[in-house]
Amino acid sequence: MMDVFVAADNIVSPLGATTAANYRQVREGHSGISLQPEGYFGAMIAEEDLLGWTKEHQLDGYTKFEQLLILSIREALSHTGIMLQDPRTALIVSTTKGNIALLEEKRAGSAQPLELFATAGRVAAYFDAAAKPLVISNACISGLLAILAGQRLIRSGRYDHAVICGADVLTQFVRSGFQSFQAISDEPCRPFDAARKGISLGEGAATVILTKNSTLLNRKTAIRLGEGASSNDANHISGPSRTGAELSAAITRAVQQSGLQPEDMGFVSAHGTATLYNDEMEAKAFHLSGLQNVPVNSLKGYYGHTLGAAGLIEAIIGMHSMLEDVVIPTAGFSESGVSLPLKLSNRPEHRPMEHYLKTTSGFGGCNAAMVFSKAVL
Repeated sequence: MMDVFVAADNIVSPLGATTAANYRQVREGHSGISLQPEGYFGAMIAEEDLLGWTKEHQLDGYTKFEQLLILSIREALSHTGIMLQDPRTALIVSTTKGNIALLEEKRAGSAQPLELFATAGRVAAYFDAAAKPLVISNACISGLLAILAGQRLIRSGRYDHAVICGADVLTQFVRSGFQSFQAISDEPCRPFDAARKGISLGEGAATVILTKNSTLLNRKTAIRLGEGASSNDANHISGPSRTGAELSAAITRAVQQSGLQPEDMGFVSAHGTATLYNDEMEAKAFHLSGLQNVPVNSLKGYYGHTLGAAGLIEAIIGMHSMLEDVVIPTAGFSESGVSLPLKLSNRPEHRPMEHYLKTTSGFGGCNAAMVFSKAVL
């Protein structure tokens, strides 16, 4: 099948407005999670940081959600010659809640500003995008599923490139939903740890630009997309599978269709929300998939759960750590709290690798998995 490459990427989060800044902070063990004025732990972008990032870009009149998307896309595009004005460039937006903050700000005069396609249209118009944007909103697998969709659109021949961006903001609406499940921790989250108490929420945006044209790549060692797959538990509206079989099915398809074996993975970047049900389900899925001897990490201890941006942010950090042959430690992890053993660590691990696996899961029983590989040009 046609090779699809990552031409550029960007992360905007409490840890910085560029991928380089974010990766440096994570490598140094810094977390964006902190105690918020309302008394909970979360990862929120400081208002003064956002003002500093947006002041040169004429973003007055755009919501915070739209500003994050625009900032991330602009930065990613600046590292490649790909343009959204080209009709052969797709624009895909991933999110779970979009402009939901407008409900709290009481600024929504009609339903239209809250509609996800309307928001995507405003972002597309900012860049004079030629192609109509596509919105993917499938709970917390949205970001990874958007990468998979972009790959398939390019392979179909419809587009040569795809700009995939995702964002969500941390609002009272989002927080109250997770509080109703008693899923929010009263301390920074501790994925897979025996003392974990639940999730920490976060906000941010990320962009991955895909292309089939390897001559547009800036690095000698680039990232090539492997295969991806999705599945559904059909178990519960919010509770994941109790067996992990459905996530395992997506993992197995992604790895096998990439022509690889489980032991070829340098590491697994797990969803790792630090909730009892998610962590246990993933541990079972990894064992069913033959990944019990492969290092596993979760990045939620650095970013919190960023919902529709999580798959993108975590995929990008995974790509850059793969290029450095390093497994990022799981922040907050000390002692395993899942029933099956996983190779988890709170220290960086250096090991030669050519591939890694990213997994995501979400409400409604959705799962996605994708392989990312090094490509020497």
